[in-house]
Amino acid sequence: MTSMNHLRNKVAVVGVGNTPYGNFPHKSDYALGADAFKAALVDSGLEKHEIDGLVTCRVPYYARMGEVLGLDPRWTLAMPGHGRMSGMAIIEAMLAIESGAADHVALIYTNIGRSRRMNYGGDDSASVWDPWGFTSPGAAHAMMFRMHMQRYGTTTRQLAEVSVAFRQHAILNPDAVMKKPMTIDDHEEARPIAEPLRLLDYCLINDGAVCMILTSAERAKDLRKPPVLITGAGGRDAFRRSAVANFDPDMWFTEAQDTSRQVYEMAGVGPDDVDALMCYDNFSPTVLFSLEGFGYCKRGESGAFVEGGRLALGGALPTNTDGGHLSNSYMQGWALNIEAVRQLRGECGIRQVPGCEVVHYVATTPCTRSIIYTRA
Repeated sequence: MTSMNHLRNKVAVVGVGNTPYGNFPHKSDYALGADAFKAALVDSGLEKHEIDGLVTCRVPYYARMGEVLGLDPRWTLAMPGHGRMSGMAIIEAMLAIESGAADHVALIYTNIGRSRRMNYGGDDSASVWDPWGFTSPGAAHAMMFRMHMQRYGTTTRQLAEVSVAFRQHAILNPDAVMKKPMTIDDHEEARPIAEPLRLLDYCLINDGAVCMILTSAERAKDLRKPPVLITGAGGRDAFRRSAVANFDPDMWFTEAQDTSRQVYEMAGVGPDDVDALMCYDNFSPTVLFSLEGFGYCKRGESGAFVEGGRLALGGALPTNTDGGHLSNSYMQGWALNIEAVRQLRGECGIRQVPGCEVVHYVATTPCTRSIIYTRA
């Protein structure tokens, strides 16, 4: 099987930027994207004219984004606004840089879901599954977690450990939206949305934007900050079984196992080498599925694995140290990737993971993707 192992440490992240997260009805998608781009450009030390690659995600029109920014890139890619796209976009940019299609690629994600009162599911996302109650991704994840409970004895109190740990991290993050302390009992007493999931198991919907700038590791040596290397990458899709409904009775375990094999082999590391995990958390059960699929614990043991604050700062596996989608903001994987970069640079202040050298990003979805970042 062809692999990307020859691309190990060939591409680096050299700039990251984000807007505040919240409710900004006075700002357009393009204005938010421009703000994040400016921040990432300053962070990188590059000049705007050096950006010759552009990736847009959830931006209404890629050409308008380029016009607003004043860019005429050699290579452009527009991607839809699904959460799985962040890992996919970063890997596509990595391939473009290695092929010579572009030297410096800016990746921009924007979201104005809160100010526009965006709903994920229901009439806004009608599908053939509606008569069976699958009117939202949350309903599908609720059913998958119910299956996990029945198969393995997982409890909602164990699931609460995910939300509680991420809220602790958000409290330490100046950019995060949710600052109110949370306990396991708070989680258990929150109102049900799609049982057994409750309000605190669901991601946030907020306005905001994120930008990353990538270039070759060789060019990165001369830029403003120490480069963060893409050391491993992998992916596997599950279109035949679960692409439409966001539901899989296997919980994408097969795809996650295959992706983990790719990313660990390319990076030359394993779960025991990871200092911090950035795990796509559209709903809290996704974290449990990811821990099992990527080998952090055995199948069926993720509930017990997360007990006792294992995912919290100071625990054995600090996860989503910015607060994640559950408590920072739902930037659909993008903010987790810039948190990975900032952790490796040592820029996270009181939420910094000591001695952070290897950070793993995972997104277990119908399009599973994973990236391992390391400090140069």
